[in-house]
Amino acid sequence: MNGVIDVQSVLQGSERDTHQPVARQKRTQPAPTVCLPATGRWALYRHRWVSRRALLNLTDDELRDIGLDYSQARAEATKPFWRE
Repeated sequence: MNGVIDVQSVLQGSERDTHQPVARQKRTQPAPTVCLPATGRWALYRHRWVSRRALLNLTDDELRDIGLDYSQARAEATKPFWRE
């Protein structure tokens, strides 16, 4: 027997008819996503590669907005994707 049938069999006549379901609580945090370790690692590597290459296309003004100069952006962009 499952849990619902067990509870219904315990409740008698009018109790069963007036029984209200319990409201579910809202989740305050999103449910954790489950990734295979290798899949998550390759996604991280790809993200690093794409974002580091994007640094090379930013103008001096855009780099200044994010707190970098050209030499810092170039150093970050030339790092291999597997390095943090």
